[in-house]
Amino acid sequence: MSFYISREASKLWKRICAETTTEINLLVENWKYILGGLICQYIHGLAARGVHYFHRPGPVLQDTGFYLLPELGQERAYVSETVFTFIFLSFVLWTFHPFIFKSKKIYTVLIWCRVLAFLVACQILRIVTFYSTILPGPNYHCREGSRLATLPRPDNLLEVFLIIPRGVLYGCGDLIFSSHMIFSLVFIRTYQKYGTRRFIKQCAWLIAAVQSLLIIASRKHYTVDVIVAWYTVNLVVFFVDHKLPEMPDRSVGALLLPLSKDNRNKEEVTKLLNGNSGDPIQRPRNQANGRVNEDSDNVNVEVLDAA
Repeated sequence: MSFYISREASKLWKRICAETTTEINLLVENWKYILGGLICQYIHGLAARGVHYFHRPGPVLQDTGFYLLPELGQERAYVSETVFTFIFLSFVLWTFHPFIFKSKKIYTVLIWCRVLAFLVACQILRIVTFYSTILPGPNYHCREGSRLATLPRPDNLLEVFLIIPRGVLYGCGDLIFSSHMIFSLVFIRTYQKYGTRRFIKQCAWLIAAVQSLLIIASRKHYTVDVIVAWYTVNLVVFFVDHKLPEMPDRSVGALLLPLSKDNRNKEEVTKLLNGNSGDPIQRPRNQANGRVNEDSDNVNVEVLDAA
């Protein structure tokens, strides 16, 4: 038993090391896109903080969702954040699953390049929208009488460009459309295309619908913020996805472009993509047609015996 555990642990470690090498090579080629996406996330945070300086508290606007959904209250406002955190962490862990599991369909670096492209496009539209018309925030800390409803004038330039977690949680004015729904819908649509578990896809869309209701019930956004997010994010992802080059599918044997001029490095990458860390690749004599089954992480191969 101990020998079996030791052997499997050794295979897992070799798989992690080989996958790390592949992803590092991809990161070297695509670091500009990753860095650009992260910088845009920072700019989006600055824009959200900037609009807080212009926000002025006022009467909460009439909202159909507020009439239909009971108010959760400040003591239960964490519920919607908990659901969002679950979606966020689940997706992040899924994007790193090729480091652990033998059956692989995505490349971690390439999937994040794609996700960041979706986020940047959506967030540019969001910045233009919430700066066009600054609505009085419906959240508890944005209402009249709250000292957090408007930020005091900054004392220095560093204070303007410094983003603190507390400011992200207690922002006001960046309403149309919901940033939480941008992240959630981008993550879910990405898994819808590249994920393999149909049950998880169905649950993900159900959780997104529940999160939408919780955001309204916790008075973090108006109903219009959530509705606009649903159709805007889906349309943006649809059009941007068609403009981007299709990502190679590892599960059907698609290989990366050469990562090095060294033929030995090419062979090591090929071994990795075929699930072998040390043994030479065994090429079957029979013809094979591979297809990915949606409800399975493995590739089903139908072997056609030679006549």
